[in-house]
Amino acid sequence: MLATSERVELEEYAEELAKMILESDVVEQYQISLYKLRHNRESQRKIKRFIRVKDLYEEVQRFGKYHPDYKKIMTEVREYKREMDLDPLVADFKLAENDLQALLDDVSVLIGGSVSEHIKVPTGNPFFDTGHSCSGGCSSGSCG
Repeated sequence: MLATSERVELEEYAEELAKMILESDVVEQYQISLYKLRHNRESQRKIKRFIRVKDLYEEVQRFGKYHPDYKKIMTEVREYKREMDLDPLVADFKLAENDLQALLDDVSVLIGGSVSEHIKVPTGNPFFDTGHSCSGGCSSGSCG
């Protein structure tokens, strides 16, 4: 019975932590930048155009330089990717996304470290790889 009540208490703490994260400035900035990005026609046009040419790129990759449109598609995919990445709303969203991921990584490392220094925490961030976290995820074989 005790284990069940401890588990319920831990789940309540986890829900409280999740609520704190959801109410943080980092999440607010992420949501604002996502909303702006989704509702800007020009940014969406650039994203859709890049996705279309990326699909063509994947088809061209099957045949390599022997595909008749190889050079054209390779040039377009680089051009459209650059155009999309330089869009101010895309750049703002990517920064907000990285900030949110960093917050989640920090929380994961703190929780894992409070349990044991030997807990492997897959952060996907090489800066956290200090012997008690995994960069790239544990399935990549990069865990100590």
